[in-house]
Amino acid sequence: MRRHRAKVAVLAATLAATGCGTDRDPTPPALTRPPAQTVTVLDGDPAELAVAMSRVLYERAPAVVLADESDPASWVAAAKAATELGVPLLLTPSPEREDGDEVRGAGADGGSGGSAEVAAMVDSEVERLAPTTVLTFGGGVEPADLPRLTRPRPLETVTVIAQELESTTAALATARAAGARVLTTTTADPRTDPELIAALSQRPPTHTVALGAGFGPAERLAGRLEVAVTGVQLPGGGQVVFPGRRLVALYGHPGNTALGALGEQGLAATVERATRLAGEYQSLVDEPVVPAFEIITTIASASAGPAGDYSRRTPVEDLWPWIDAAREAGIYVVLDLQPGHTDFLTQAREYEELLREPHVGLALDPEWRLAPGQRHMVQIGSVDTAEVNQVVTWLADLTDRYDLPQKLLVIHQFTLTMITNRADLDTSRDELAIMIHADGFGTPGQKHETWRALHVDAPDVWWGWKNFYDEDQPTLTPAETVAVEPSPRFISYQ
Repeated sequence: MRRHRAKVAVLAATLAATGCGTDRDPTPPALTRPPAQTVTVLDGDPAELAVAMSRVLYERAPAVVLADESDPASWVAAAKAATELGVPLLLTPSPEREDGDEVRGAGADGGSGGSAEVAAMVDSEVERLAPTTVLTFGGGVEPADLPRLTRPRPLETVTVIAQELESTTAALATARAAGARVLTTTTADPRTDPELIAALSQRPPTHTVALGAGFGPAERLAGRLEVAVTGVQLPGGGQVVFPGRRLVALYGHPGNTALGALGEQGLAATVERATRLAGEYQSLVDEPVVPAFEIITTIASASAGPAGDYSRRTPVEDLWPWIDAAREAGIYVVLDLQPGHTDFLTQAREYEELLREPHVGLALDPEWRLAPGQRHMVQIGSVDTAEVNQVVTWLADLTDRYDLPQKLLVIHQFTLTMITNRADLDTSRDELAIMIHADGFGTPGQKHETWRALHVDAPDVWWGWKNFYDEDQPTLTPAETVAVEPSPRFISYQ
């Protein structure tokens, strides 16, 4: 352990003696290069992050800045020097630190190994960079002068994404020194930060380096970045459905007054009504409340119909005016399927061109999914989770193929038998926000009882709630609806 500390100290003292002066250093500038991978995720404590960033962006450097790992106050001046010189900043263990001691400024995962390991790691990186000057900061000591060095050619195609934290100070200084673009955020998912989305879309990076395990794995981050650089955002901002917004929807079918509130007026009036309804919720919650349409797209029918499946299709061309008007008004749209004797995936495919729209999601209504021999209004339908998972895979793949913002997939339920094998629901796809929507009517007590029952042994999903203007006794107020626990993210009105 002390051998490593001595090695760093001797190296710093020896090289610093040759590196200061008023004349421009004849040594070539630092040699930088983009990362080997298109997307790189770095993790570790401050010292590990600093070394990792240096390894990723630098081949060699005429100087290296060292700061005391246990003295975060010194990192600020050291970071300024490294950025000015265009060279890496590394953090070295304090001579007073013993192996296993806590390191101030370390990340949430704790420090790296003992000081011997930290020192060995820094020694190795300094040797690889082969500097002629080492400048040390810490313990109240700063170099009297900085060498005059030619800055390296900036890595303009490299973007570094990180939270601006004490633990990232050294690594971000090295990134800025190398001329990489540094974008800071408060989230680990770039799709949730509207300002970050705008910056990435204005100048898409060729290489991206992210600091912190929360951004990874790299493959997942790469997919999220492909969405972010499109710049396309959902109504209410961002590219992730929840938790960044609440949705308040009118439910029904255009022009049909019997199927719900959405069809009780024309398109322009529906836009106005949905917007006004969402506004009633805004003062009750912190996040944006976005108006929505839930359009019954395939309608359960008492007759077999042309397809023989007891489900009547709405032509795609009839829905486009509603999709377009919703886009212009900042309204989210959910297409609701009542498939009869057809499976959900078959019907979903029929509306693929609408589902390619960023602001359009999908709802499955198992009440109207009939088994052989069943009829609507005679039996309550049901679906097995295996069929739902087919839709999950198809819709997630569609979203991924077109680099779309995350899509909402709603599954309606008001009895436990409506979704069989519910524990097998695939909630792993990052492209989707999957929701179970409680859509039973009745007294408040009955609705709350259903809500509690649906939550027992439920999969990891978001939750929605439906209010009925006519059938509920009485209809909950917006305040009462928001007060339901857990508070529903999607509230529809029929």
